[in-house]
Amino acid sequence: MNTDIYNKATKILKDIYGHQAKFRKGQYEAIEAALTHHRTLIVQKTGWGKSLIYFISAKLVTGLTLIISPLIILMENQQKYAHKLGLKCLILSSRVKDASKEVLYDKLEKGLCDVLITTPESLFGKEMQRILHNLDIGMFVVDECHCISDWGHDFRLEYSRLNHIIANLPLHVPALGTTATANDRVINDLEKQFGENVFIMRGPLLRSSLHIQVLKLESEAERYAWIVKNINKLPGSGIIYCLTRRDCQRLADFLNENNILCRAYYSSDELEKPDNNGISPNQESEKLFGENKIKVIVATVKLGMGYDKPDIGFVIHFQCPSSLVAYYQQIGRAGRKPGTEAYCFLMAGKEDESIHEYFIENAFPTYEEEIQVVETLDKHSDTGLSLKGLTRYCNLNSRALSRSVMFLTNQNVICYKYGKYYRTLEPYIYQGDYYKSVRKAKKQEIKEILRFVKTKSCYGRYIANALNDYTAKDCGKCANCLENDVLHGLESPAEDEIALVQQRLNNMYIKITPRKYWPEIDSMFDSTELIGVPNETGIALCKYGDPGYGEMIAYDKYKADSFRNVLVEQSALAIAGNIGGKGYQTITNIPSSRSNKVADFAKQLAVMLGCRYMELFETTGSGKEQKRMLNTIHQYRNAKAKIKLKAKAIAPEKIILVDDMVDSKWTLTVAGRLLTLNGCKSVYPFCLADSSQTEVRL
Repeated sequence: MNTDIYNKATKILKDIYGHQAKFRKGQYEAIEAALTHHRTLIVQKTGWGKSLIYFISAKLVTGLTLIISPLIILMENQQKYAHKLGLKCLILSSRVKDASKEVLYDKLEKGLCDVLITTPESLFGKEMQRILHNLDIGMFVVDECHCISDWGHDFRLEYSRLNHIIANLPLHVPALGTTATANDRVINDLEKQFGENVFIMRGPLLRSSLHIQVLKLESEAERYAWIVKNINKLPGSGIIYCLTRRDCQRLADFLNENNILCRAYYSSDELEKPDNNGISPNQESEKLFGENKIKVIVATVKLGMGYDKPDIGFVIHFQCPSSLVAYYQQIGRAGRKPGTEAYCFLMAGKEDESIHEYFIENAFPTYEEEIQVVETLDKHSDTGLSLKGLTRYCNLNSRALSRSVMFLTNQNVICYKYGKYYRTLEPYIYQGDYYKSVRKAKKQEIKEILRFVKTKSCYGRYIANALNDYTAKDCGKCANCLENDVLHGLESPAEDEIALVQQRLNNMYIKITPRKYWPEIDSMFDSTELIGVPNETGIALCKYGDPGYGEMIAYDKYKADSFRNVLVEQSALAIAGNIGGKGYQTITNIPSSRSNKVADFAKQLAVMLGCRYMELFETTGSGKEQKRMLNTIHQYRNAKAKIKLKAKAIAPEKIILVDDMVDSKWTLTVAGRLLTLNGCKSVYPFCLADSSQTEVRL
C-alpha cells in the first residue's frame, strides 16, 4: 500500500461523507492502481462506485482530468458528483450552445477547470482538437470503456479513435478505463486499445438487490395489458426500456391514456429542442423522473449506462435487449440505494430477433454504398462536396450516406475540411471481413440472451457467468430460484383485457406530418425551397407489418386481389374520426402503373364515407419505382417525374388524397402541390400503412 496516497484519498472521502466513511472493498486499491500503474482497467458491478475512483484520483493528480462519457444524462450526473467533491467540472456535449463553448474553451486554456467531461464526438470536434495539444492533462478516463471495444456501444466510431489519444499520452499520465460490463473477449480487446502493461482489476458482478423475472408475452397487446395491470403494484418509480423510439412513444401515450403518469425519452430533435426557458422535453422528463413526479420513464438506451437515480424500484424490458451485457447494464439502474430491493421484468416478444437483425445488418455500410461515395468524390476531387452535395449524386438514404461517410473518414479514405468532403490518397479497401466478424459476434450475443430467456437456472448467476464472473452463486431471489413470481400480487391479463388493448392499438394512428420545404429550388412548383401550400397533417392506419392491420396490409398488398373490407371499414372510421364534419367531400388517389388495387380501395372508401371519387392523376410513363429512390432529392425528382394531373382535371377546394403506403412523403407532397396549384385549398393525406424505416435505438 502507498501510505501517502491512502492518507490523502481517505481524507478526501471523510471530508465529503463524514468521519465514519470508509471505502468499499477494492475502492482504495482501484485509486492506487489508477495513480501508480498508469494504464488501468476497472471492471466492477453496477452501483459499486466507479466514479468515486476517478474523481478522488482527479483531486490527487496535477492538471486536467479528461473524462470520456457516452451519454449526456450520465455526464450531467457525473458533474453533480464532481461538484460535491469540490472539483471545478465542465461538460462539453451537443447540449452546450456555441457561445457557451467559447467560454468553456477559454477556461480550459487558462487552466480554470479540474475536470472536463465530454462525449467522444465532442472531443474530436475541430475546436477541441485545436486546443487539446495545449492542455495539461493529468489523467485520461474512459467511463463505460467497453464502448472502445470492437463490440462496443452502437458502433460509435469515435470510440475507436480514443486509442490514438491514449497511445500519445506520456507514460506517466494515468489512463483509466471503467466498466461493469466487460467479458473476457471485451477485456482482451480493451487491453489492445489501452496499450501494453495494462493493470486489470475485476470484482464480482452479481447485484444482491435485484429480483429478475422473465415474462413470455409474445404479442404487443399482451405486454401492454400486463404493464397496465401490474405497474402500480411495483415499488417507487421505474424505467421501461424499448428497442425503438416509436415503441417508446406509443407505449408512453398508451400509459398516459390509462392514468399512469409517464414520459417518453429518446434521441430526437423534437425532444432535445429547448423551450423559451432553455429546457428541452428530455430535460423536463429527467427532472420529473428524478423528483418521482412520474411513475415511469419509457426510454431507449439513451437512458442507460451509468445513469444514477438510487431509488429506482423497477426496470421493465418491453423487448429483449441486444445482449446480456446490455441487459446487465440496464437492470443495473435499479436498486442502487443500500438496503433497497428492485424488480426486473424481461418481456420476450416475437419481434425481438427481427428488430435486432435489422440493427445488425444496417450497422455497417455495404460495398455498393461506400463505392458510390468514393467514386463521386473521385469525380469532384478539386472542389469537394458537402453532405448535401453528395446527396445529389449518391442514391443513398441519409442514414446510409452518413454511415458510409463516417466509416470512410475513419479509414482516412476521405477527409473533411472547410465544410466539404474530399478524397484522400489512401487506397479504398472494403472492410467486409471486419464487418462480417462483428455482425457474427453480435448475432451470437442475441442467441445468448434468447437462451437466457429459456433457462431454468438462476437468472443472476447466468448473467454473471456470461460476463465471465464464475464466483456468483444462485441469488435465491429470481423467479427461477423462487419458482414463483418475484413479487406477490402480480396478475396475468385476461383474454378480454388483451382484446381491448389490441383494439386500442389498432386505433393509434400514425401522423403523416407535411413536408414544408423542397429539397432544391424548382420553378415547376415554387421559386424558393418553401412549399407554397403544404398538405394537412394526415394519418396512416398503422405501421406496415405490425400485428393486426399491419399484417393484413402486408398480405393484401402482395398476395391478394384487393384490400379486404375490414381495412376499408377501419380506414373510413379513422378518417371520419379525424376530419369528419370539416368539409372533405371528395377522394382521389395516387395512380399506379402496375395495379388498380389502390384506386379500387379509394372508390370503396368514398362509398363508405359518402364522398365522391375523382380520378385526377395519371402516370407519365417516366421515372422508376419510388421505393428504389433512397434519399430525399432522388425521391422528390422521381415522384415529380412519375405523376401528373389529367389534362382536364379540376380539383375541388378540399380533398382526401389516398395511397397504400407512405415512406418519404414526397409522392404525397408532389401530388398535393399539383392539386393546390390547380385550385385546391386543403389536401388531407391518408395511407393504409407507414412503411418508412426510421427506427433507431437511441
